[in-house]
Amino acid sequence: MSEAPTPKTPDETPADEFQPVMPVTVESKPRRGATALAGFALLVGLAGVAAGGWSLWQLQQMQIQDQQQAEALQSARDDNARRLQGLAQQLDSRLAALPTPAELDERRRLLANLQSDQQRLSHRLESVLQGTRQDWRLDEAEHLLRLAALRLSAMQDVTTAETLVQAADDILRDQDDPASFAAREQLSLSLEALRTTPRPDRVGLFLQLGALREQAARLTPLAPTFDGQGDVLSDLAAEGDGAAWWSEWLKTLSEYFRIEFDADSNIRPLLSGQSLSRVRLSLALALEQAQWAALHGQPQVYRQALEQTGQILDAHFNLDNPDSRALRQRLGELAEARVEVETPNLDNALDALRAYLQRNQARRAAVAEEAP
Repeated sequence: MSEAPTPKTPDETPADEFQPVMPVTVESKPRRGATALAGFALLVGLAGVAAGGWSLWQLQQMQIQDQQQAEALQSARDDNARRLQGLAQQLDSRLAALPTPAELDERRRLLANLQSDQQRLSHRLESVLQGTRQDWRLDEAEHLLRLAALRLSAMQDVTTAETLVQAADDILRDQDDPASFAAREQLSLSLEALRTTPRPDRVGLFLQLGALREQAARLTPLAPTFDGQGDVLSDLAAEGDGAAWWSEWLKTLSEYFRIEFDADSNIRPLLSGQSLSRVRLSLALALEQAQWAALHGQPQVYRQALEQTGQILDAHFNLDNPDSRALRQRLGELAEARVEVETPNLDNALDALRAYLQRNQARRAAVAEEAP
């Protein structure tokens, strides 16, 4: 066994073996940790201070907001109080202006009297207006019947007269009055008489005559043609040899002049210029007169105008012309058309309606006198 070496004291340690233990390095580590810890603690403290300052600022802001809200609430409360006070004053003034119970009873009584008077007046006004409305309708029926009689006497317009009489009968039917039976009976008789009355087509005659008037305005005289038989100039031209100038001149002249000693028909002069215009105007006027007579139911004027038109055609136009012959034939056909109408008499119906109106007015006058 070897012996353990004995420790050496410092005094015994040689000088060359002594080395420092580097106290600076050994002591710097705890100092760095303490510095970091102190820095961290400082940061924490600063953060706490900042958090405390921010909290204090927030608290101050909340206090300011609470104070503002409290002031707004106080202002609103004051405004409401003032408004309520004003309303209370108005209510007190209105309550003071209200009538007393005795005045209310008096006003109720006056209102009830006023309502009763108003109802009575409204009933009377309604009865008066109803009577006036009925009178207006009955007067309208009388006017329609008189107008129907006038249309029959002036224009023989059966269709319009029937419509007017039917309208008057409808007015009496709407009245629903048994006293109007006699008047409605006469109106029914007049209606049946009008419905069985023949109705000529006057409008058709008017239009047909208008078409003939336009056709007459386009009539032209037919130039006569000669065949040379019995003509002196043609005979003289035929005697030559045809080469001499005399023969040529006679031939040309024979186309414009005709000399016959044994003519068997009337030769009319050719119309031209103003003469033709005057004849056409005469035809148009005669046909217009026939149109007027057809519309107004004047048979004598109608047939006289057509006869005058035929005479003008016979006197100035040759019937060998197809247009003139067709116009003359058509005038003869239209002359046989019927334009007059035997219209019924509406005097009985008008008298019955007037009698009913007089009785109705007398009855209303009696009722008005009996009313308080």
